[in-house]
Amino acid sequence: MAVLGWDIGGVNTKVVHVAGGSPVFVRSRPFELQRDPAGLTAVLRALAAEVFSDAQVTHAVTMTAELSQMFRTKREGVAFVLDAVEAAFPGSPTAVFAADGRFLSPADARQSPLAVAGANWAATARTVAGRHPDALLVDVGTTTTDVIPIAGGTVVATGFTDTARLMSGELVYTGVVRTPTEAISSYVPVGESLSGVSAEGFALAGDVHVWRGDLDPADYTCPTPDGRPVTRKFAGERLARVVCADREMLDEADVSRLAESLARAQARAVQSAIQRVSGRHPAIEMAVVTGLGTFLGRAAAAAAGLEVVPLAGELGEAAARCAPATSVALLFERQLSAVR
Repeated sequence: MAVLGWDIGGVNTKVVHVAGGSPVFVRSRPFELQRDPAGLTAVLRALAAEVFSDAQVTHAVTMTAELSQMFRTKREGVAFVLDAVEAAFPGSPTAVFAADGRFLSPADARQSPLAVAGANWAATARTVAGRHPDALLVDVGTTTTDVIPIAGGTVVATGFTDTARLMSGELVYTGVVRTPTEAISSYVPVGESLSGVSAEGFALAGDVHVWRGDLDPADYTCPTPDGRPVTRKFAGERLARVVCADREMLDEADVSRLAESLARAQARAVQSAIQRVSGRHPAIEMAVVTGLGTFLGRAAAAAAGLEVVPLAGELGEAAARCAPATSVALLFERQLSAVR
């Protein structure tokens, strides 16, 4: 039976079909759950049809959508996601990944929602641990960054809930698309001086990285703050607003300095987390980097003095960008093979 791995988030949903220990098809779709809650079931069905047409399939699920503001509790969010999965694939076997490495039935996951809420990082970490026994996983996505230590082939994370991971430095709430620029730095250069930044949501990290050429505009998968297109031109206009200016006031060099400052500040934040986490594990000398923001993870890990290994070199570019969905499928396929 084929295995489809799912990473169901509040703003992106990803699915990977694996067979024989390798990813076969990968799909990712931006979908803001809060804007269309009833649409999740249809999205799941459509994505499944794109990667595997046979009805005989097992679904391995991990999620982060439970953190959406539409839910008052994570328990409510976990139940909602599982309801959507079961409605999309009635009768199909479904296993839900827990942060401790177990696969739970949907009924058990509903009873232990904090065990499965936001557990996608643990799937990727376990996949990396099977390949690199002493390493730091650095997964930079659209919204957050995971910094997960692996020692002796074991995931040795300190925290398992989002709150505990924020406290340990293993979760950094910065990503290469959705992070507001005012959450990256409080000051940026303007001319020969520094300026404070506006806290009005005028620009996002995606504007920084599109302007600099590190992010493909097609990967800027959320609405822009001003509703205008995702182009370098409009990214520059949004960045000018960060200091309450416009492109008649700031030239190309001004915007580039501002963007460079924000990019470096974001890399420093990730570097700081890398140094904090790796400092607890002196044997770690390597960072395995993945995610849409691999370019940021690579820069931060190198600045922290670690050898950088791209996960894309082992899983392929598309599968590495959807590493949790790929990993949860690989892990469950391995478990099925062991049972057989």
